[in-house]
Amino acid sequence: MNNRVQYTRKVWLGLLLPPGFFLLAIGIASLWIGATRGGDAQSIAQQVAAATPVVLVVVQGMMLGMIAGLMRRDRLTWRSIGWAVPPGRSAGGEILAGLIPGVALGVLYPTVLAPWMESVQRALGDYVPPGELLTSLGSAIVPFFVANVLLAPFVEESLYRGYALRSLSARFGVLPAVLLTCVFFGLLHWAGGFWYMILTGVVAGGLFAGLAVWRKNTVAPYVAHLALNVLEFLYIVLWLPAG
Repeated sequence: MNNRVQYTRKVWLGLLLPPGFFLLAIGIASLWIGATRGGDAQSIAQQVAAATPVVLVVVQGMMLGMIAGLMRRDRLTWRSIGWAVPPGRSAGGEILAGLIPGVALGVLYPTVLAPWMESVQRALGDYVPPGELLTSLGSAIVPFFVANVLLAPFVEESLYRGYALRSLSARFGVLPAVLLTCVFFGLLHWAGGFWYMILTGVVAGGLFAGLAVWRKNTVAPYVAHLALNVLEFLYIVLWLPAG
């Protein structure tokens, strides 16, 4: 791992704020819908769920602004947090290194992981009903594409596998840094339910962090994340309605 990014306590701010951004955005959406459209609590909750893609766009924008601010304060460049191919390697090689596991995870998600998550939700319970997450994500195609495909892979990889992983590695070592970023990456997805946090933190977060450590850049995990999210987008938009 390249440790040119030095440990700074501000990294904790970068890890703790994003889950709060979701809570803030959901709260504002609830107040806005309640004030403009009215309805009881259940109706407002349903309308907020339908607005999930818009909430995602807002949150990703807030995260991007936060990352830019943290990097400016630490005098970091995008290259210093891994957005460059290491010497002696090719861009094509890094793309391929990320594409293969990203596509594999993208295929496993709807065929194995999502059904597993729903079965566990039914058996053990969750604060998000089984199947509701995917339905709410597909409620508005354009904002969902902007949030999930255009913004999320770049924003989240810049924060978790770029800035945070390098900063925490400089202080605690690589393995604790990987574990910490996986935990906070899972917490970022708390709005999807408890088991979705586990799924994203352990499976997706572990894969992306492993790629970042192995390839010593943010490009490969970004490609994997992008491939996963593109396939997820296609599955939710094209397959779920047909089913």
